[in-house]
Amino acid sequence: MAEKLAPEKSHSFIHNGQKVFDWDQTLEEVNMYITLPPNVPKKLFYCRIESKHVEVGIKGNPPYLNHDLTCPVKTDSSFWTLEDDIMHITLQKRDKGQTWSSPIMGQGQLDPYATDLEQKRLMLQRFQEENPGFDFSQAQFSGGCPDPRTFMGGVRST
Repeated sequence: MAEKLAPEKSHSFIHNGQKVFDWDQTLEEVNMYITLPPNVPKKLFYCRIESKHVEVGIKGNPPYLNHDLTCPVKTDSSFWTLEDDIMHITLQKRDKGQTWSSPIMGQGQLDPYATDLEQKRLMLQRFQEENPGFDFSQAQFSGGCPDPRTFMGGVRST
């Protein structure tokens, strides 16, 4: 049941006609997926994650990404991996349940409709987490969706 409430598709951040990265989110984390350039040894890639900043690049070159994050993250549980030709960055949200409109401050923001859909999906994910015996995969909200971070006393930390 919970997998039905997982991100259905990732969002793409496009800049000057080129995809910079794809991303998705859950209640607890934001995931970024960066396609790596070919013919560069994997050991040359780096990623530095700070509570409000991320930097990604190839050692000895200007950074590919060097931006502030939309919201703060827990650096001790955020990490990055290289999987095939993809750098996967997992950012642990400091405020569980917060809906991010983009990982990068002021860049590639989701439009209000897409942000609302994300908030509704995260709210249903929260309901599913708090009530594991119920199936919320077909549930719908009529009207505005409450903030999953603060609704009915807030998200319970695990």
